[in-house]
Amino acid sequence: MSNPGPGHSESDEEDLIRSEFESIVSGLSLDESVPTTYLDELEKFEDANRFIAPNPPRQNIRQMFRSAQLAVKKWFNRRYHEDDGVEL
Repeated sequence: MSNPGPGHSESDEEDLIRSEFESIVSGLSLDESVPTTYLDELEKFEDANRFIAPNPPRQNIRQMFRSAQLAVKKWFNRRYHEDDGVEL
């Protein structure tokens, strides 16, 4: 900690900390009549925003080959040709 100036005591610092703590606590509500708690709301938020992986339909060999062929054609015929690190 830094060296406090003259006339500064640790009790002043403790009073400051205590008053800041009391101002924070005074804003909290201890009303338990609410049916849900903050943790319940947080859990609902996490459940609603969970990532659901896509489940594409299965493809046979012909469909996979056609899909790859279209992707390569699309890559070759793109308008923007900056070096993207891909070489064929």
